[in-house]
Amino acid sequence: MTITKAVIPAAGAGTRLLPVTKAQPKEMLPILDTPVIQHVVQEAVDAGLRDILIVTGRNKRAIEDHFDRNPELEAHLERRGDRGALETIRHIADLARIHYVRQPTQAGLGDAVKCARAFAGDQPFAVLNGDALLDARTPVTRQLVEVYEEHKLPVIAVEEVPQEKVHRFGVVECTPCGERLGRISRMIEKPDPGETSSNLAVAGRYVLTPEIFEALDAIPPGKNQEFQLTDAIVSLLETKPAMAVTVDGHRYDIGNKLDYLETILAFALEREEYAESLRKFAKPIARL
Repeated sequence: MTITKAVIPAAGAGTRLLPVTKAQPKEMLPILDTPVIQHVVQEAVDAGLRDILIVTGRNKRAIEDHFDRNPELEAHLERRGDRGALETIRHIADLARIHYVRQPTQAGLGDAVKCARAFAGDQPFAVLNGDALLDARTPVTRQLVEVYEEHKLPVIAVEEVPQEKVHRFGVVECTPCGERLGRISRMIEKPDPGETSSNLAVAGRYVLTPEIFEALDAIPPGKNQEFQLTDAIVSLLETKPAMAVTVDGHRYDIGNKLDYLETILAFALEREEYAESLRKFAKPIARL
């Protein structure tokens, strides 16, 4: 079955980015002139997925407004003759068919995915974490969809991380079975030191099958009393294999202030109109 749907969990509070996230969704924080979640939606669209569910929560209305039409602003730009800006904001509203559902309580990524049960139905679907950007020549979600189409199994994107950062992520152990491809043998959510020798961290992109919902119903709360998507996938491994793809690209996370700053700088350096000036500005500062 061809994948046509994507789910973007975007209900997290963003407490590590306070105070800027007190009244603004972290997913709406700008990377230069584009909010994080627009990059994520664009990745789904570039993978051929134009039917998208965004899982939101309290204080997330700005996400819905961003992807909606704004007739007053459009009329203002038209009167000014600013065709470039007008086309840009109209393009945002036309990116995809976007639906919304609210996660009543912030009970973890697994709980957010459960909110997509009616949307997904009996079809496989992609999950893209709303606070992670993956920069790749071929969109990472498209890489996962291609692997799913070949193997008809759940697929998880992973990336190699330094061993000292392993405890921050869900980690995958797998048996290699192709270039950048492995069959998952074990998954551990935020492992304690010495719990695994793997440095393959889950990169915030998945292709899942409908069986995930029954698995999510059956698992107890995990760390921090949250329902972990990793735990549900682990329970399915007993009866159904899953694949891991080491992403051909780089993940940028906005989970904390330093990661967010690094992401902005990285994206700015990729933009021709900013790169040279930014390097000149940063050169004397780097000597301090």
